[in-house]
Amino acid sequence: MTGTLFTLTFTVAAPFWALMILLPRWSWTARIVGSPLIVLPVLLIYAVLVLPALGRVLPVVTAPTLDGVRDLLGSADGAAAAWAHMIGFDLFVGRWIWRDSRQRGMPALLVAPVLLLTILLGPLGLAVHLGLRTGWTAPVGDGAETTSAGPAGPPVPERTA
Repeated sequence: MTGTLFTLTFTVAAPFWALMILLPRWSWTARIVGSPLIVLPVLLIYAVLVLPALGRVLPVVTAPTLDGVRDLLGSADGAAAAWAHMIGFDLFVGRWIWRDSRQRGMPALLVAPVLLLTILLGPLGLAVHLGLRTGWTAPVGDGAETTSAGPAGPPVPERTA
């Protein structure tokens, strides 16, 4: 079952990556990728892998040591859970990159390789996007305001005296 879940993890995430990379301007891409729930299938796989092993996982993640993490990830169950963890977070970050780049008007041909890098080497893709995004500012007044840390919170009402 672990091998099947390992294979299924990227399989359920791949269609969302394909939409963001191959059809970034399609109206259905915005509808689908606009929801953070696209990561839910991967998170469910992660839960199926981790929850039964919580007794082994919690001690390693609450007091991590190199040997402890190595031993946990060295098992088939640990490697499959780590894979689901990475795929889930990479997809969430890729979704943020796609949305942020759209709000800033970044060219889709520039963003596609960044998304591919994010699939393959998550943090490096994020780092490249953070560097590139400084060249584009989000339009003001369309609900797309962002800060350097990501989407801004709800607007703060002005105080009147």
